Amino acid sequence: MSVRLYDPVEAYDLIAPQFERLAEPRMRYLDRIDELVISRIPAGSRSLLDVGAGDGRRALRIAQARDLTDVVLLEPSQGMQHRAPEPARFLTLRAEQLQSLEGSFDVIICLWNVLGHIGPHAARVEAMRQLARLTSPQGRIFVDVNHRYNAARYGAARTALRFLYDWIHPGTKNGDVVVAWNVEGVAVKTSGHVFTHREFRSMVRDSGLTIEQGWVIDYETGQTRRFRFQGNLLYELRPALTAVG
Repeated sequence: MSVRLYDPVEAYDLIAPQFERLAEPRMRYLDRIDELVISRIPAGSRSLLDVGAGDGRRALRIAQARDLTDVVLLEPSQGMQHRAPEPARFLTLRAEQLQSLEGSFDVIICLWNVLGHIGPHAARVEAMRQLARLTSPQGRIFVDVNHRYNAARYGAARTALRFLYDWIHPGTKNGDVVVAWNVEGVAVKTSGHVFTHREFRSMVRDSGLTIEQGWVIDYETGQTRRFRFQGNLLYELRPALTAVG
């Protein structure tokens, strides 16, 4: 018997009541990402756009830490919106609909592999192109993605097989995966994508952005690691035309 693969928005509607419980095992990772983002927000920033904001808690915490007064939360799941801890400005839009959004933001965040729920590859590049369009001249974009070669998470054997397959059969669909959550004994499954640094770097270039800085973060402990095979990948991006050098 086949198991239904939900659209990502439908899946998040279903897991919304259990989202805090599902996120709890990853809080050290999520908190470390937030700390790095807060530390890298340019002085004088006033506005923030969160693409795939979930219940809005992380964006609101980041905004409060740096006195960002104009906060827009982009979240297509009504279920997740209803979990917000306080009144917030939500826009019920998918990342694939960013072309309909106007404005300029000093800080844009797209966290916890939200980019991996966008597909196919061309749609991910277009979404990043729209992020570049929406970024203020001195603004920053912060994106973290699940790393396909995270041996600390997936194990050495599975990672080696992925690397070998990518080398023999390179393709933009290689990182496509099924994401599953257990909600009260019921499996909720949706589509996802896990990235390599090389793949992400190519997407950055094609979308008119540049990598300002990158980090490797252990998915279990939240510690910063030296080598990419030790964790997931966090990037600070900026529009290419404003890059130094």
